[in-house]
Amino acid sequence: MRIIMIFAAFMIGLGTIMAQMADRMTATPALASTPLRKAAPAETPAPSGLRSLSIPRDSRGHFLTEGRIDGQRIGFMVDTGASVIALNETSAARFGLRPSRGDYNATVTTANGTIKAARTQLAMVDVGGLVVRDVDAMVLPDEALSENLLGLSFLSKLKRFEFANGQMVLEQ
Repeated sequence: MRIIMIFAAFMIGLGTIMAQMADRMTATPALASTPLRKAAPAETPAPSGLRSLSIPRDSRGHFLTEGRIDGQRIGFMVDTGASVIALNETSAARFGLRPSRGDYNATVTTANGTIKAARTQLAMVDVGGLVVRDVDAMVLPDEALSENLLGLSFLSKLKRFEFANGQMVLEQ
């Protein structure tokens, strides 16, 4: 019971911090109409042979980067609040992932409400040289997800990830 209470307190604290960050990152109407473009990640060698990637904030306060799924390029927005990598149908189709209607059997809660998604697993995801294999992901309808999300199914397999000096730092 004690562990559950600690976990609940941690999640409440994390939710509060994320809500405050979201309030600060609210786009102005002029920026909201600007299409998202990839920010150039800065790959840096970390001490003791670790690989590190720093992703600067874009003009809206988001962390955009480019990655590869099974060797093919894809744009991501880093989302520490997403449990798994989330791909829209258009992007997933580029990798040969075309779920049938019956595959959309997972219920997920997004900022836009509850929606059905299709579970999948990606053999390899590479973001700036940080490679993770066998990564859980979900495919969501295009209307539910405009930007592909790099979620915790990737991030949690890294040595660390953190927000530092205005950048998202990923380390493997």
